[in-house]
Amino acid sequence: MVDIIVATRNKAKIAEFAAMWPRKDVKLYSPIDFPDLPRVEEDGGTFRENAIKKATTIAAASGKLAIADDSGLEVDELGGQPGVLSARFSGEGATDRANNEKLLSLMKGLPPEMRRARFICAMALADPGGLIDVVEGRCEGVIADRERGTNGFGYDPVFIMQGYQKAFAELGPETKNRISHRARAIEKAVLALEKHLGTRQK
Repeated sequence: MVDIIVATRNKAKIAEFAAMWPRKDVKLYSPIDFPDLPRVEEDGGTFRENAIKKATTIAAASGKLAIADDSGLEVDELGGQPGVLSARFSGEGATDRANNEKLLSLMKGLPPEMRRARFICAMALADPGGLIDVVEGRCEGVIADRERGTNGFGYDPVFIMQGYQKAFAELGPETKNRISHRARAIEKAVLALEKHLGTRQK
């Protein structure tokens, strides 16, 4: 059994990781299970930088393998915002609802062709010796004209993936966990882990 710490305290994200992770010989933990682990400030300028910082910091502090992602939404019409500030888009003390309301307000009245956006997930894998690999998953789509659905978290109620008619929050978890940016990044991270461990997926 391989122990890996998922470097996040976001319980919704932890649940998604657990649901998506395909290897049965891996035990996933989080910093919640190790209260003495440091909190990592996400002050990088890119998703990649933040993912690397979180993974390497937690791996070094815990002495275990660690995996971290930094994910967010980029909207073309807003010059790539909210980007790395996705979780804090509406300011200090931001909530998912406040972030979505701000986004919808900025996009109000824009036609579909001006609502293009994408979810991006950068995912880093590290051991106590340092970085192992960084991978990326992304989903292209558009911003809806209102919040839709009650599943998921973050911007799921306002993002409609290309090829779908429903927002992520309207899709069942099984569907979202198969097609999302995080699911695509996890597929690549598993391959990186297998290469690192010299084992096949089980």
